Amino acid sequence: MPPEISMTITVAVVDDDPNMLKGVERLLKVHGFGTAVFTSAEDFLDRGDQSKLHCLVLDINLGGMSGIELRRELRASGSSLPVVFLTGVDDEVTRAAALREGCIAFLRKPFPGNLLIEAVERAAPWAGP
Repeated sequence: MPPEISMTITVAVVDDDPNMLKGVERLLKVHGFGTAVFTSAEDFLDRGDQSKLHCLVLDINLGGMSGIELRRELRASGSSLPVVFLTGVDDEVTRAAALREGCIAFLRKPFPGNLLIEAVERAAPWAGP
């Protein structure tokens, strides 16, 4: 990690579990990232300004539109926003769908915080290839 991370690196977090949402937000802030949090895919689509985001941390199993469906919609609209998928259900079908949709990481809850930070750093503009 670079010595100083600018708060201009903003990560959107979409999770319908308030405790997970708060925990991920805190973890990202401790590591110097700005955050934008959303409790649903629909909320993200309604309020999310993707032009200011560098990465999307996205739960797969959301009420309403799933994380996979949100990723498909974003890709269809031309978005290349890097995605880190989170899930509490890690089965072959879910993993295959997430990988097909493109993600920089697929993390099963609960996950070590360092794995999320490493994935977000890979997505950040100052990260190496």
